Formats: sequence, C-alpha cells, structure tokens
Amino acid sequence: MDNKLHDEPSTVTAEHGQVLVDGPDGVAVSLTPDAAVETSDRLLEAAVEAQGQIVTMTLADKEHAARKAG
Repeated sequence: MDNKLHDEPSTVTAEHGQVLVDGPDGVAVSLTPDAAVETSDRLLEAAVEAQGQIVTMTLADKEHAARKAG
C-alpha cells in the first residue's frame, strides 16, 4: 500500500455509463454509478472525520503549548 500522503484530488469522469477515477501514482478505477455514489458517501464521511481529527490535534497541541509556557 502507498503510504504517501497526496494533496492533489483525483480526476473523475463519466464515460459509457461508468465512473472513471484517475488518481495519483497511476491509480485508475472504473466504478458503476451505484458504486461511485456509495464511494462518494464514504469518502465524504471519512474526510469530515479526518478534518475533525486535525482540529482536535491542533487544539491539543495549543493546550499543551499553553501549559508548557505558563
């Protein structure tokens, strides 16, 4: 598995009743429309969760720095 963190979004197109996803490092996936909708839902849910984790980590870092300074 590629553990590299990518900051470029994938390219997504629809062709011939399929959803095509072209991602970094040559990742290419063809999905049915139903699979694409479910994948989209899962991506959005995980993205929101990850953003919350970043906020939590940032707040914890600020609290730790404040305790250390004061």
